[in-house]
Amino acid sequence: MPAPRLATRAVIVENQRLLLVNAYADPSSTLWCAPGGGVVAGHSLPDNLIREVHEETGLAIRVGPPCLINEFHAPETGFHQVEIFFRCTLVAGRLSADWQDPEAVVTRRRWVTRAEMTSLRVKPDSLAAVAFQRGMGYDPLEEILRA
Repeated sequence: MPAPRLATRAVIVENQRLLLVNAYADPSSTLWCAPGGGVVAGHSLPDNLIREVHEETGLAIRVGPPCLINEFHAPETGFHQVEIFFRCTLVAGRLSADWQDPEAVVTRRRWVTRAEMTSLRVKPDSLAAVAFQRGMGYDPLEEILRA
């Protein structure tokens, strides 16, 4: 069985709104997540996250402390990912409909309130609670959701 993939994700809250991006490149997918992605070996977790957030959103961030650890897997394929979420602050930029993710995965970005999150499909389940409160959370291994 392959080793788990390590990823970093950004919890960016501005004006009581959390930044979310589409989780799958499939335009029909309704699943949302925090921006971020896979870690490149030899680079720090914050440096990986700064790169991923810029690629997906065009925004520049400052990485703060970790606030959530999440892991998920796809039993049928053996895929297993461990994600470390960091509280981040926006340093520069704003969302633009013209921004293009070089990997063509993220095509939609949006700021949402905690109330708006209740009507969206968002992973991990604890993201809203962690984003809008202090402290740290851990989501135990859960099965991956498909687009």
